[in-house]
Amino acid sequence: MATADKERDREVTWELSEHIGVIGKDPKGWTRELNRVAWNGGPIKFDIRSWDESHEKMSKGITLTKEEMIAFRDMIADQSFDQN
Repeated sequence: MATADKERDREVTWELSEHIGVIGKDPKGWTRELNRVAWNGGPIKFDIRSWDESHEKMSKGITLTKEEMIAFRDMIADQSFDQN
């Protein structure tokens, strides 16, 4: 089996350590959330992605270490959100 096939067939596990908040909700009821999640038994990271109501299915998302989250926070702190 090719490496790409092994990666695709690998079971993904997660442990939602802390629910921080909901960023938005789509018409189908999925919520885009900021959480702290441990993926595949790894360290807990900040995680932004959409989840179904039962937190059994999720979209692709982004995970950030504490240092990356601090850098992100600092980057957007002085941004003006008045632009379209």
